[in-house]
Amino acid sequence: MQRFKLTIAYDGTAYNGWQVQAAGLTTVQGVCEETLAAIFGHPVNLHASGRTDQGVHAKGQVAHFDAETRMKPVNILNACNARLPKDIRVLRAVRCAKKFHARFDAKSKEYRYFFWNDALMPPEKRLYHGHAPQPLDLAAMQTAAAHFVGEHDFAAFTANAQREVKTTVRTIFSCTVAKRGKVVTLRVRGNGFLYKQVRSIAGFLLRVGEGAELPDAVLELLNEPPPRTARVPSARPQGLFLWRVWYK
Repeated sequence: MQRFKLTIAYDGTAYNGWQVQAAGLTTVQGVCEETLAAIFGHPVNLHASGRTDQGVHAKGQVAHFDAETRMKPVNILNACNARLPKDIRVLRAVRCAKKFHARFDAKSKEYRYFFWNDALMPPEKRLYHGHAPQPLDLAAMQTAAAHFVGEHDFAAFTANAQREVKTTVRTIFSCTVAKRGKVVTLRVRGNGFLYKQVRSIAGFLLRVGEGAELPDAVLELLNEPPPRTARVPSARPQGLFLWRVWYK
């Protein structure tokens, strides 16, 4: 029995998120596990660095699994990509220590959220961008984004995931907003994220850019976090990508 670490990219459009759910719902994890089981001839449990929601994409999801095999990692990679649908690709496969855990050993993750900032959303962009039709105050968004950096209670920036969490305190290492052409990109790196936290940050920064909130409102919500309200909307899932996971 050996343990392998995979780096996986996927277009989340056709899937009900990463995690295996009720029978009949197609998920990225479910499709990957079925593929691995066909390769190795026994059931395979795939453990990811974290979940992504329906419609959310990944450039660098990391997952591990155990298998009884003598196959080389490169052969596993090729076998997976030969069988997986074209909207899922294994980018890297390596052997790893048996104690390695894709979720619990992760030191930080980076998510990116993309807004298309124009009155018209081109059809080919709709599955990979949130829509920001109004002119945006980029400087205000950048000021607001900087307020998220540090250790804070993000209770106001999470949603009820129907499961308990020990704490809503998280540490954000960097949070930046930049614009190139019509694309506004939010980059957030932290030690971990709550359910819909990044989409909530993106949704609130959009309100700041539109002038509906001041940048310092971020501090108000972090320092005295109220229960989640409509004041903090969740940006649509299609603009969100799990970009990278760090283990050092």
